[in-house]
Amino acid sequence: MAKSVKTSSNKPGTRAKGKAVIGVKEPVVHYNITKEHGFPDKGKKILLTYWLGMGSGSGKSVITEFDIIKLGSTGITRNAINTLASFIGISRKYISENIFDISVKTLERKDNKEKLDKKTSSHAVEIARILQHGYEVFRDEEKLKRWLNKENRALNSLKPVEMFDTLSGLSIVNDILGRIEEGVYS
Repeated sequence: MAKSVKTSSNKPGTRAKGKAVIGVKEPVVHYNITKEHGFPDKGKKILLTYWLGMGSGSGKSVITEFDIIKLGSTGITRNAINTLASFIGISRKYISENIFDISVKTLERKDNKEKLDKKTSSHAVEIARILQHGYEVFRDEEKLKRWLNKENRALNSLKPVEMFDTLSGLSIVNDILGRIEEGVYS
């Protein structure tokens, strides 16, 4: 992901390390998915919004980190929370009370199209990013669900989904996915 370039100038988006300058590429948020497991046709790009039940036809283009911030700021709907729970393989009660710290009754009183607050929406978007990264690693929705709901020694025998209640926990789960992607035992 980082590319080493022999130059002494320190341009924006680069970090100096000794005499070499390392260019940091901005991550791309969309990727290709095959038709397996109900996913769109092979080669068709889907966006981060897919994991929130918005699909690629929602008109929301999420490509840069700033698009992700905007998506969280403008808010997501209750349906997005329900869709996340389904992809993770947990109940609406668990996701609302244990992850978002919202009573399931409070969440159910909201209209399906009503936008949730900025904090909850941003948190849900970060979970969607973990799902996306997990799918890139496992390439199978069922394998991802099993991994998310199985105790992991790298997490002190906690399930990855049990770490979703904090941003630090999400970061740790993302790091473990990165280690698996690189072939490091986790």
